Amino acid sequence: MQEPARAGVAQHSSSRYRYCTNFAISGRDLDPGPWIARLEALGDSVLVVGDAATLKIHVHTDEPEAAIALFAGAGELSHRDVADMREQVLARSDRLAAAVDQAIEESACGALAVVSGAGMAALYEGLGVSVLDGGPTLNPSTSELLAAIHEVPAKQVVVLPNSPNVVMAAEHAARLSEKVVRVSAVHAQQAGLSAALALDPQRSADDNAVAIDAALATLRTGAVAPAARADVDGRFGVGDAVGFVDDSIVAWGAPAATLGAVLAALADGDVELLTCVAGEGAPLDEAAIRELGPDGVELECELGGQPSYWWLVVAE
Repeated sequence: MQEPARAGVAQHSSSRYRYCTNFAISGRDLDPGPWIARLEALGDSVLVVGDAATLKIHVHTDEPEAAIALFAGAGELSHRDVADMREQVLARSDRLAAAVDQAIEESACGALAVVSGAGMAALYEGLGVSVLDGGPTLNPSTSELLAAIHEVPAKQVVVLPNSPNVVMAAEHAARLSEKVVRVSAVHAQQAGLSAALALDPQRSADDNAVAIDAALATLRTGAVAPAARADVDGRFGVGDAVGFVDDSIVAWGAPAATLGAVLAALADGDVELLTCVAGEGAPLDEAAIRELGPDGVELECELGGQPSYWWLVVAE
């Protein structure tokens, strides 16, 4: 299959402009090249991709209308989306700060998540959740779990195992602890991140466990990992990307195509947000990942640094 033309590189984290502007132009004999310099005169993070019939445009600018006006007469405008990045960042920061402050001030119930990857640990800690490094296989011992539970600054604790392999040890540690401890049904790190937003430090561990389970029911998870061994049916070889949705293999082959298939599968249905957490050695940067995002669904990109999985994805 012929690869679509692409030009420009989006750098989302460093933009000094206010509006994230996205739209598409449909026409004839379209060429992405000539538009780059014109868009760069108005902003940064410029990305123009597509083919002769349709171009998708992305730019960070203080003048979104001027950027759109550049394409007047080039074709039909569609999929227009202008977002105020400053408002988004401030709102998200305020929500996270409020959650962390509340967790510190009201310590009736805390949470402990088993994680793998420095970035993943930072994401959980940003939500006010204590973390325990479970190593590459997410498999801490009962004694490690018990010690970590006792270090959580709260009288009651909800444990997010983040792997089915951790559940039994976590339940054993819960029985041994002098605290009131409940073990949630979270079996994946990316699901735990979303479910942790349901935690309320003013509620009991029992009520928080119920709230987390309710949040989990609204989530679907996916992942892309390099194959450690060749498939017995010949579908993929060592090092090929393998994509999962829940526990089923849905795609394999090149990293971009495989991740795109996982994102598309997870976006099928009433989905508003996809969060993609990049792991150790992930072969695509954020700009390339955003190119794969399904239309009409918000895509958040995070750095987890987890081993074994190039990307962990959750849909909500």
